[in-house]
Amino acid sequence: MPGVKVESKLQPDSLQERYALVKDRVAAAARSAGRSPESIILVAVTKFAEPDQVRTLVEMGHRDFGENRVQHLIQQAAMVEEFLARARMLPGAAKVSSEPVRWHMIGHLQRNKARKVVEFARLIHSVDSLRLAEELQQIALRREHSIEVLLQVNCSGERSKFGCPVPAAIALAEQIDTMLNVRVRGLMTMAALDADEAETRATFARCRELFEEMKKIGIGEGRFDLLSMGMTNDFEPAIAEGANIVRIGTAIFGAPKNPPPEDDEE
Repeated sequence: MPGVKVESKLQPDSLQERYALVKDRVAAAARSAGRSPESIILVAVTKFAEPDQVRTLVEMGHRDFGENRVQHLIQQAAMVEEFLARARMLPGAAKVSSEPVRWHMIGHLQRNKARKVVEFARLIHSVDSLRLAEELQQIALRREHSIEVLLQVNCSGERSKFGCPVPAAIALAEQIDTMLNVRVRGLMTMAALDADEAETRATFARCRELFEEMKKIGIGEGRFDLLSMGMTNDFEPAIAEGANIVRIGTAIFGAPKNPPPEDDEE
């Protein structure tokens, strides 16, 4: 039975209610795992979100957003920056937080698009090859600053999934760790969309074990502390297995009216 993959409850009608419900569920999952709700970073995935929904969430104080396509990330980031700039100039601007919005690149990244992403993304979740890491190193070197990344690992073993194979992950992380301008902050993985609850938890547990092993051998020089696992249909078991970043779109913004073909990045 696909235990964690089907939402049995109807979603609330408003964005505010959906967001509050997700926050409550994240907090409850964290407490059940013996952790603080504040230790979980909720990345709101804007893949299917309307511009007014994103602006509303920014007004509500949310600051971590994720995109899985480069062009969408650039457009969304520019829109949000323009909105914040205008809001700060209007009467009552104090109501809008001055804290900057943090963009996360969560989708597969091609090397020829890496430069554009570096300009906007605070954290890249999807580094899965040495060639991509080398490209990021060259970009960061030219820009004279560092880039923070997560190593994407294919812990579900699906052939259709992007991500470094589990047996190769430590060697790849060690190679990236020698780069001066690319900082490996942790791991990212996705469970199979059609997996049952036991399989989903096994995937997340496999990633957590790898994460802990990498921490022990000193990857990241003490800054290896981010574990990105869990989307709309499986973020609670992900938190139970150790995730401290969850990537949630549909549960916040609602089901898309005209969704494109599914690419499982949310």
